[in-house]
Amino acid sequence: MLDAGHTDETLLEVNNIEVIYNHVILVLKGVSLSVPKGGITALLGGNGAGKTTTLKSISNLLRSERGEVTKGSIHYRGEDVGHMDPADMVMRGVIQVMEGRHCFEHLTVEENLLTGAYTRKDNAAVKKDLDLVYSYFPRLAERRKSQAGYTSGGEQQMTAIGRALMSRPETILLDESSMGLAPQLVEEIFGIVKNLNEKEGVSFLLAEQNTNVALRFAHYGYILESGRIVMDGPADELRENPDVKEFYLGLSEEGRKSYRDVRSYRRRKRWLS
Repeated sequence: MLDAGHTDETLLEVNNIEVIYNHVILVLKGVSLSVPKGGITALLGGNGAGKTTTLKSISNLLRSERGEVTKGSIHYRGEDVGHMDPADMVMRGVIQVMEGRHCFEHLTVEENLLTGAYTRKDNAAVKKDLDLVYSYFPRLAERRKSQAGYTSGGEQQMTAIGRALMSRPETILLDESSMGLAPQLVEEIFGIVKNLNEKEGVSFLLAEQNTNVALRFAHYGYILESGRIVMDGPADELRENPDVKEFYLGLSEEGRKSYRDVRSYRRRKRWLS
């Protein structure tokens, strides 16, 4: 793993990208964001906002879905990576953990973890990293010989993150890690993300609908709506912002509100003006 410690160095820079699917469907409309070394950055928004598309743009997984970045640029450590293969991004230490807890169901938990190290030849270091993963995910150590397809949703999410760690990542793109999980498990997984960030120096870009949890663990946040960034700022400031409280945390001076209670999106006009 990498040395821990937050710095002001920018690892990932996404500059004003547009993404089109099937040559006609405009999904991202000028998205810009940055991820600092040693930071946890949250990309927030509802279903269909463009969060997964943004992550796949960075990891170069769009082409398999007939999508492409048609404008803008993506730089990692100052290098233009927009035209690289997904494998090239992995070699540079950028790993995406896909939405939906993708595991090889017929393999055991430990076999799944080891697939994350399949390009590595240093067996002693692989064993050391496997032990490290088990220290962060003791439940996986207990289930190491179980078929992944027969483990719980939370255990499969842990397996997916653990498999990413086995490739010795510098940056993890984590897509909807809380989806479908009980609140206690969500807290557990985010707590592990925090520990990996602080103790191992792994940088994270989190795509999350669960704004409340994400802003408690992230350092900085971007709010994405209909393919555009409508607001960004330090996570603690976003948590206290009245509009964010009302529209994304479900809180206002009058109490809880749902999206359905809101007739207009006045905040977008104000933020984009």
